Amino acid sequence: QLQLVESGGGLVQPGGSLRLSCAASGFTLRYFYIGWFRQAPGREREGVSCISTSGGSTNYADSVKGRFTISRDNAKNTVYLQMNSLKPEDTAVYYCAASLRITSVQAMIPEEYDYWGQGTQVTVSS
Repeated sequence: QLQLVESGGGLVQPGGSLRLSCAASGFTLRYFYIGWFRQAPGREREGVSCISTSGGSTNYADSVKGRFTISRDNAKNTVYLQMNSLKPEDTAVYYCAASLRITSVQAMIPEEYDYWGQGTQVTVSS
C-alpha cells in the first residue's frame, strides 16, 4: 500500500520554527517530485514548495520564500520542510504529495500530484 505520512506539526509562537517530515511507505520516493501544500480553513489548498527527484531544484511560494526550506533524504525515503520565522498566517493543515507526472519544480498545482498524506496541523499563535 502506497502511503505518505506527515509529522512534526504543532503549536508554535510567532517567530518560531518547526520541521515537518514526510515519510513514504510502500514505495520509494526517489523517483517522485515532492510538493508541500497547505490548506487553511475556508481557503483553497495552495502550493508551498516543491523539490525535484535529486533535490537539486526547489521552488517556493512567494509567501514563504526566505523562511521555509525543503529538502530530501532519499536514503531515508523522507522529505522535510524546515519552517522558520513562522507567522500566524502560516496556520494551516500541511500536506505532502508525490508526483510522477511533473517535470518541473514550478508545478505546484494539487491536481498534478498523485499521492497525498493525511496532513499535519500547524498553528502559529501567541
